[in-house]
Amino acid sequence: MTPAPGSIPEPAFEGAAADGAAVALRDAVGARSPLDELLAKGRLRATLSMLGPAFVASIAYVDPGNFATNLQGGAKFGYLLLWVVLLANLIAMLIQYLSAKLGIVTDQNLPEVVRERFPRPVTWAMWVQAEIMAMSTDIAEFLGAALGLNLLFGVPLLPAGLLTGVIAFAILELQTRGFRRFELAITALLGIIFLGFLYETLKIGPSAHASLRGLIPGLSGTGALYLAVGIIGATVMPHVIYLHSALTQGRTPVRNDHERARVLRFERLDVIIALGLAGIVNMAMLAVAAKLFHTAGLSGLSTIPQAHMEFGRLVGGGAALAFAVALFASGASSSSVGTYAGQVVMAGFINVRIPVMVRRALTMIPALVILALGMNPTDALVLSQVVLSFGIPLAVIPLVMLTSRPEVMGAHVNRRVTTVLAWGCAILITALNLFLLYQQFFLG
Repeated sequence: MTPAPGSIPEPAFEGAAADGAAVALRDAVGARSPLDELLAKGRLRATLSMLGPAFVASIAYVDPGNFATNLQGGAKFGYLLLWVVLLANLIAMLIQYLSAKLGIVTDQNLPEVVRERFPRPVTWAMWVQAEIMAMSTDIAEFLGAALGLNLLFGVPLLPAGLLTGVIAFAILELQTRGFRRFELAITALLGIIFLGFLYETLKIGPSAHASLRGLIPGLSGTGALYLAVGIIGATVMPHVIYLHSALTQGRTPVRNDHERARVLRFERLDVIIALGLAGIVNMAMLAVAAKLFHTAGLSGLSTIPQAHMEFGRLVGGGAALAFAVALFASGASSSSVGTYAGQVVMAGFINVRIPVMVRRALTMIPALVILALGMNPTDALVLSQVVLSFGIPLAVIPLVMLTSRPEVMGAHVNRRVTTVLAWGCAILITALNLFLLYQQFFLG
């Protein structure tokens, strides 16, 4: 629910006096709110209960597209692009928090607010591009999960792609039984991915000195720029910018701005932990690839199956297994999250709802075509991430505009520094994309 005009600004809620005012208001109402009931169970239990939306969103930040771009980036350029991974993750934290904040403050998701406040032609154009981004996302997720099944069990790629659709639908069914089961399932799969790359990192031992040098910004030619844009596209995902606001809208009912501010503080913690874990996974992925594959014989490594084979040859079967399991967990979980995001996008922008099974079938078609034609799945993964990076500004710009408007956000409107940083992120990503186009078509 949008806060009433004239509400007390968020900073005024800090301190004992504000807490006392909130208690007096609660007593005047005569009943404890859902947030009060939750906090009464203890700080730790309340915090754990509030975590979840960002973990669902974060699974998109470690999807198979990240595997492809990080592995190729590490093999071709060593540790050079680690700074890009770090930058992309910091951008993701800011953008995902703004999306979550919009959902908490307005009780609407981003597509719904766009439909309510933007002209109809703009809304429909936003929907069309969001659907294109959803299909690009599905290419990465389906191909990755199919590759994971192929590497683990030898399932041919096309049947593996069909099986991925079934698995994704099964995970989505949990969401119909309550948001918490879905959140816990996705968080468990994120944990599998994290443990897989923790094992790889400890086993392989990337260079700490070279990793620190890789955090210094720098690029070396068009190839590095192409992968840098792909890494940003694989990390900052347009569809979960829309989704995160839906995950937080109405999740914890609040009755005043003080409670809303407390929920926002919990959500900041949720974003920092979840996106922090995703960032560690991505940096570990690139550093491991740099350590193993940035050699004269392997710098041209271009496929995930080849990387899996080299893990087994250079490190052992345990490392190859951990890689394949993490890849499958990534594809299966991100595929279900992507379908959920597609539902939010269509319902929000144009107020149309279709069965999840129909959406799942439609958005998986491009990935199945790639598998059926025998195209290089890893190259398709990288290309899909570059396409996704072009959709990021189209999601970020309306998000920043809306969260900067007092008539939308009331007391929780963005501070000036937040708005400046968010606009900077949108401008940076747009500039990278335009420069990439210039490099490819005018200098290539």
